[in-house]
Amino acid sequence: MFSINQGLLMLDKKLQEDNKFNEMLKKVEDFSGIERRKLVLTTGFILGAMVIIGYGAQLICNGVGFAYPAYASILAIESRNKDDDTCWLTYWVVFASLSLAEFFSDFILALIPFYWMLKCLFLIWCFLPFSMNGSKFIYHRFIRPVFLSHLTQAESQDNSPGEEHEKSS
Repeated sequence: MFSINQGLLMLDKKLQEDNKFNEMLKKVEDFSGIERRKLVLTTGFILGAMVIIGYGAQLICNGVGFAYPAYASILAIESRNKDDDTCWLTYWVVFASLSLAEFFSDFILALIPFYWMLKCLFLIWCFLPFSMNGSKFIYHRFIRPVFLSHLTQAESQDNSPGEEHEKSS
């Protein structure tokens, strides 16, 4: 079972790693005299409250769903390991699918209370570094079977774009 103390220890460990974000936090910490864990938790609380209240919720939610995943995707591209590339490609397929579905059902989603908070939590679940995070679950459970069934149908019709192009010339 995961406890709050374990989460805080993990956060402290992450906030001590050597990266640009933590360098920036250190400067803010030195300037303000407030420890970086409190800065991060307070910022998270304020943004969470804004999402719940609805003030700037769409911007915050889409920022959360885009900012860290984009950063992590660039790191994955630059690494030699291809497993992380697959992980982030899976996230972006789920993110794009959700965005497309959201575009066509925006009027219905407006009726759901706390929609932006739920979407934000969903996106965080999708990019959490677990072996079976949300994006892998959604992709393997829903998106992949639909895609493969349509791919099989397209291949069975035996109409490849190259053959059509050759027939028309």
